[in-house]
Amino acid sequence: MQEWLLEFEQVHYTYPGAKQAAINNLSLKIPAQKKCALIGQNGCGKTTLFLLANGLYKPDKGKIIWQSKPLQYDRKSLVQLRQKVGVVFQDPEQQLVASTVEEDISYGLCNLGLPEIAIQQRVEQALIEFDLIELAQRPVHHLSLGQKKRVSIADVMVLKPELLLLDEPTAYLDRLHTRKLMTTLQDIHATGTTIVMATHDLDLVYRWADWMFVMDRGRLVLQGEPKDVFSQGDTLEELQLGVPLICEILRAVDEVTQNETILEQLQQRILNKFLYF
Repeated sequence: MQEWLLEFEQVHYTYPGAKQAAINNLSLKIPAQKKCALIGQNGCGKTTLFLLANGLYKPDKGKIIWQSKPLQYDRKSLVQLRQKVGVVFQDPEQQLVASTVEEDISYGLCNLGLPEIAIQQRVEQALIEFDLIELAQRPVHHLSLGQKKRVSIADVMVLKPELLLLDEPTAYLDRLHTRKLMTTLQDIHATGTTIVMATHDLDLVYRWADWMFVMDRGRLVLQGEPKDVFSQGDTLEELQLGVPLICEILRAVDEVTQNETILEQLQQRILNKFLYF
């Protein structure tokens, strides 16, 4: 099995007219079939990284490698890449282009020139998988934000990508819709899709991610399993990111409890409660 799905090697990218690089000598490897989280302050380069990964931007320097092969930027290669690497933006309005839900989901498939019957079958499957059957003929502009988020993910997943990139997918969602979204993402990951989620929700990262990246000013600062990264509290505080609430609770319990058996029992009870979505 391919160990690394997507790799950045000393990548630089500066927006036209900008004085500072958005991505600055970034080297990063995304492990295959993992649930990855990407955290950092606004402006650290998270969204730019996604746009580079999808081929929407081309690096000024460095290489981006998909499944051991450097990206090519001719039209045919980019069309193939964007079937394999899907991006869901923070604001679903940026992705919803058609008048109804069904038409919107079919849009990307139509651009691939697939036979009409194949398009119809895949759209129907997506409507079922993402619980959108009752909304199929609903005008997109009549949808709630949570529904629009679901449609924007369906728009991408109908192309069957191997890597799904999500930019702040839980932003502006209430607790109920966040839970529903995370259940959807669990189902997507269970099919073998690698997921990378950019988020400010550290508690969600701790509960959900297998692997995480911490970026600052266009560079990779830390990476690893969440429990290991969040153990480096001093570094995260310097970056003004902090740690999840669960880490603060466990630290406080550790400080006031001397009995090791009681400590382990308390920690496990807290974790069991906290890690449930």
